[in-house]
Amino acid sequence: MSLVPGLRSPYAKVGRVVYFGRMLDKIRLHAAGTLPAADYAANLGKGFDLRCVTFLRVSYEELKARTLAGGDTDEQLLAWAHARGGARTDEECEIWNGFMMKRGWRDAGADVLAKRIRESHLEAQTVLTMFDYIDFDEGRDPVAAKAWLG
Repeated sequence: MSLVPGLRSPYAKVGRVVYFGRMLDKIRLHAAGTLPAADYAANLGKGFDLRCVTFLRVSYEELKARTLAGGDTDEQLLAWAHARGGARTDEECEIWNGFMMKRGWRDAGADVLAKRIRESHLEAQTVLTMFDYIDFDEGRDPVAAKAWLG
């Protein structure tokens, strides 16, 4: 894949939560017709999107509708999710972020990550996690940027 303008790294945080902003970007870009359908459409609301809304205890469809209604910033959408599903503690956010940023590294996702690395010919890159894979696959270098420190 290549870099999709307006689609941020999964490492980017909104408030205390990684990945949430990327999910919002995908919702908006898909609605605008600028998200490459072949690469992304089949997984909207699934995979990491589903994990994220499950963590926040909100419905993907409700979040999508709220996002597309416009008028709310990413931070306001996260505040809405916290109000709707219950606020997450700092510790819960730390656990969420740690889990997501390490997904694919020595866990049940390792085989899928290895397969994706081979399919995308990224063997020469330092891809340790699914977030690393997503960034490298889209043309960003999370290692050089130390994206996990953000």
